[in-house]
Amino acid sequence: MFSHPVLQPTLLGNEGPSFDPTFADIRRTELGYESWIDQVQGFLTGHQAVFDALHDDTRWHGHKRVMYDRMVDVPRLTASIPRDGPGHPVIRQIADALGERYGATFDLVALALYRDGRDSVAWHRDKARRDRRGQTLVATLSLGDSRRFLVRPHGGGESRAFSAGWGDLLVMGGASQLHWEHCVPKTQQAGPRISVMFRSSADFVRF
Repeated sequence: MFSHPVLQPTLLGNEGPSFDPTFADIRRTELGYESWIDQVQGFLTGHQAVFDALHDDTRWHGHKRVMYDRMVDVPRLTASIPRDGPGHPVIRQIADALGERYGATFDLVALALYRDGRDSVAWHRDKARRDRRGQTLVATLSLGDSRRFLVRPHGGGESRAFSAGWGDLLVMGGASQLHWEHCVPKTQQAGPRISVMFRSSADFVRF
C-alpha cells in the first residue's frame, strides 16, 4: 500500500516528489476503435527533483537514421532504466501504482530527452506485439517543460492535442497502438523535457 501524500502541483515543482496512487484526478478520453487515453495533469509533484536526477545521472544516447538518402541525427536522446542509470525511486513506485490500477506489470522503463523545441518525435505507433488480444498499455510521465502530445488515426486524419509536461501523466490503452498514431512536434520555443515511458514486456517485442 502506498502512503504518498496528495499535494497540489506548483509551476516549479520544487517540493519533494509525490503522487496520488488512487489516481483520483484521472480523466479518460475515448478515441474510438476501442482505444482511449487516460490523463492526470500534474500527477507528479516535486517533478523538478526527478527531472534533475534523470538528466544528470543517466547515460544518454544519440542515434542516427536515414532520411532522404542521407544520415541525420535523431532529434532527441534516449536511454533506459536500469541499463543507463539508476533512475529515481519514485519511478519504480509509479510503475507499481500503474500496475495495481491497470492490472499489468510495467517492467520496461524508457527515457527520451527533448533538449529544446527543435527536438521532436514524428508520427508513429509503438511496436506492440500484433498477436496479443485485448489492451496494450503505454504510460508516459512528462518532466520539465510542457510540449504538445498529438494523437491522430493511423494513416492520417484530424489530430487531438494533450498536455505533456510539468509532471503530467498520459496512458494510452485499448487498441490505441493499432489504430492511432502519436507525435511530439517541433516548436519554436521550449525548454528541456524528459519523457518517462512505462511498458509491459508482455505487450512489446522491444523498446
